[in-house]
Amino acid sequence: MCGIVGYIGNKRAAPIILAGLKRLEYRGYDSAGVSTIDGGALTMAKKAGKVADLERATTVSKTEGTIGIGHTRWATHGVPNDVNAHPHADSSDNIVLVHNGIIENYVTIKKKLTAQGYAFKSDTDSEVLAVFIGMLYKTFGNFEQAVRTALCEVEGTFGIVVMCAEHPDMLIAARRGSPLILGVGNDEYVVASDAAAIVSHTRQVVYLHENEMAIVTRNGFTTKTILDIETDPVIEEISIELEQIEKGGFPHFMLKEIFEQPTTFHDGFRGRLLVDEGNVRLGGLSTVTDRLLNAKRIIITACGTSWHAALIGEYLLENMARIPVEVEYASEFRYRNPIIDSSDVVIAISQSGETADTLSAIRLAKANGATVIGMVNVVGSSIARETDAGVYLHAGPEIGVASTKAFTSQLCVLTQFSLYMARTRGMSAETGREIATALEAIPEMIERILAKSDEVKEIARQYADASNFLYLGRGYNFPVALEGALKLKEISYIHAEGYPAAEMKHGPIALINENMPVVFIAPKDEIYEKVVSNIEEVRARQGKVIAIASESDDFIDTVANHVIKIPDTLPMLIPILASIPLQLLAYHIAVFRDCNVDMPRNLAKSVTVE
Repeated sequence: MCGIVGYIGNKRAAPIILAGLKRLEYRGYDSAGVSTIDGGALTMAKKAGKVADLERATTVSKTEGTIGIGHTRWATHGVPNDVNAHPHADSSDNIVLVHNGIIENYVTIKKKLTAQGYAFKSDTDSEVLAVFIGMLYKTFGNFEQAVRTALCEVEGTFGIVVMCAEHPDMLIAARRGSPLILGVGNDEYVVASDAAAIVSHTRQVVYLHENEMAIVTRNGFTTKTILDIETDPVIEEISIELEQIEKGGFPHFMLKEIFEQPTTFHDGFRGRLLVDEGNVRLGGLSTVTDRLLNAKRIIITACGTSWHAALIGEYLLENMARIPVEVEYASEFRYRNPIIDSSDVVIAISQSGETADTLSAIRLAKANGATVIGMVNVVGSSIARETDAGVYLHAGPEIGVASTKAFTSQLCVLTQFSLYMARTRGMSAETGREIATALEAIPEMIERILAKSDEVKEIARQYADASNFLYLGRGYNFPVALEGALKLKEISYIHAEGYPAAEMKHGPIALINENMPVVFIAPKDEIYEKVVSNIEEVRARQGKVIAIASESDDFIDTVANHVIKIPDTLPMLIPILASIPLQLLAYHIAVFRDCNVDMPRNLAKSVTVE
């Protein structure tokens, strides 16, 4: 997702905006730009590439204006180049804006503006919005009215910040479907799409709601709907620390976040897990307890890594709580006219809490009367606000585009939710204590696996030049195979596929030869022998086997080329432990291939447009 930063105050705006944009680089982008109002005129600088390229190629950091906006763009309409980079100005260089989202009816608006003699420099939908606002400003002579009228006319999603050279003491921000936060400081205000760009200035923030705009001046701010109805802003305090969004001595954010997992996993059950009672206290669900107890079915909806966590959640809930569960890609859910009613519980899983497809899915579920629960990481995010109840992950800011600690935190929360549901549906306290005790031991086990990072690195060195990988697992560990393959694809650009191990003979076995590394998740569980048989089949075809296996397994070393041992635990908790070496394997391979680990090409941290 693109990054937005806007500033108005008593300091030079450009350096603050550039610093904020650097804080947002992890979100993924292909160009950057900054505009300020300096001496009553707009200054503009934008450049394809990184924020550092913008700084080197322009004098933007030297501008004196104390109001400005900046943007890191992830291309949707128009190729990544200097012209298509944001900000975009109207035809008279009086109005300028930055925009996250997609204006779906921009072609229609552009045709009308072209017919009136307006010309366009870029291929973007965002410039159309800037020119449209500029035209309306000429019509009304009122900056706020022009912005509000334009936003009532456009279809699609937006998070925008707009300024006008004739109003050098005002910023206007608005959102629909794309997050915006207003930071309230001492005689200064920072608008951003992410708290990471705000935290060094203030902890006091206002989260803009859907179809809400903020009119920010040097003396204060007001909020209202785009229909001009005043709203009451709530100032909240963000809790993240600057150290959390810095590398802390690690070469990459991804590696830092992999190594944070003993702590983040513990934070996910701290204060919730009742080991002696064999139960869980989830305060965020207290308002929907009765609806959970009476649920006929649970639907879990998510995208990407969160979808893989949801698949494991399906195994957990059906095995422990004996309730039917369906897992849906959020991107497909609302387009197939799903059958949902008031007896259903819909769980939305998202690290950012802003995933556009997942937001659309929960809105559909609520419209059909279902109880909707959010499992998100970012406090105050759209999903957290729009669901009926929820459980935060408490994983802290995740900067690396490829999710690691958020995934294991999702599994931590899903396991606790499953235990909570199971205990209310008849699971004995003794069984509950066994699960709770095992879950409590996971952070220490993760630490033991992380101590094997150099061992995994040596395996990665041998396969860094591979063209393809196959990941195989069964039962709880089939989704782990999917997640392991996704991690490798995301950051190393190696083609990788995840399959149920038993499905290997239904097609993928044709790919196996001496150049094909095959990763097996092969713990000592009730289907261990069947997985070993699959390993033998791969070895018979000269495939290279990398096995994730239990510490108690001495036999696996005789059939696998490489073995990474993980501590023994309950089968339902193995996915948590097995995912750690797969994260390390993907990371080390990507480093050997000299890939941009934290910001893989073409990827954004949060997908806020369809």
